[in-house]
Amino acid sequence: MMKYWLILLSMICVAWSPGEFKKPSDTELQKVLTPLAYAVTQKEDTEKPYKNKYWDNHQDGIYVDVVSGEPLFSSRDKYDSGTGWPSFRRALVPANIVEKEDNTFFTTRTEVRSRYANSHLGHVFNDGPQPTGLRFCMNSAALRFIPKDQLTKEGYGEFVSLFIDSSSESKEEKAVFAGGCFWCMEAPFEKLPGVKSVISGFTGGRVANPEYKQVSAGGTGHVESIEITFDSQKISYKELLDVFWHQVDPTDAGGQFVDRGDQYTTGIFYMNEKQREEAEKSKSEMDASKRYDKPIVTPIKPFAAFYPAEAYHQDFYKNHTIKYKYYRYRSGRDQYLEKIWGKK
Repeated sequence: MMKYWLILLSMICVAWSPGEFKKPSDTELQKVLTPLAYAVTQKEDTEKPYKNKYWDNHQDGIYVDVVSGEPLFSSRDKYDSGTGWPSFRRALVPANIVEKEDNTFFTTRTEVRSRYANSHLGHVFNDGPQPTGLRFCMNSAALRFIPKDQLTKEGYGEFVSLFIDSSSESKEEKAVFAGGCFWCMEAPFEKLPGVKSVISGFTGGRVANPEYKQVSAGGTGHVESIEITFDSQKISYKELLDVFWHQVDPTDAGGQFVDRGDQYTTGIFYMNEKQREEAEKSKSEMDASKRYDKPIVTPIKPFAAFYPAEAYHQDFYKNHTIKYKYYRYRSGRDQYLEKIWGKK
């Protein structure tokens, strides 16, 4: 038994080194791994959603292979995908990731394995947040989390620089976008690492503290919009702009999809000169891409005031899932976005 404890200690306490790693035998792995970790990494099992160790972990640090210790993912790229499994938009060290075609369960998926330990980690899908568009859906049981303050001690000092901007040093900024129905604009941004909150509301009009009925009826000058609070140390305004273009039809001057009227038109409302310059550049790049068969008409305007909508409209996609999915499908938004950007 002492032998197996030594093996376990070598697996979790020694700094990762590809040249020195030798995968333990199957018998040894059964001794040192938990039954679930063994079943997942060696037998391609899947743990239960929402009942695993890391799906809701918000600490800063990195995730390594539970068998080898090879670095795989960073908390900086972790986001809430709504699946109940830890999800990442990119790999920390792409060279440590191996993708394989998986034809089980009567469908074709892309399996993700670690390069050196050959552990089954999970799968990767093309429905993640921009800018990568990827969702690495991983099993917690295949991972070990190392907090940022333990990185040097455990031999991962090269990754300390990823976390030099602590929470007290974070730079909080706001962005305001209009993209038609605000129900459909919340979800894509809330999933992004570095985004702290997304609020549905109204901006650009003449009426103070408007109600939803007033705005939806037209005549207030307001458009349905979202206010994004984000940490610019973790996600840039440029990245938010990129996500914005992926949600809207910027060539429609009369509304968005099934929703018609000025109150449903698109818009970018800049907070400062830097945001204005980045927005203008981003719009010019989109126009130059020739992705659309009509010119982009999305206005770029100075921000004046933002008024939150009633509580009923906040996180509508979470709190009224069936109604939201039905509306979104019938609106034609996803069909249009698939035509322009391709299927995710």
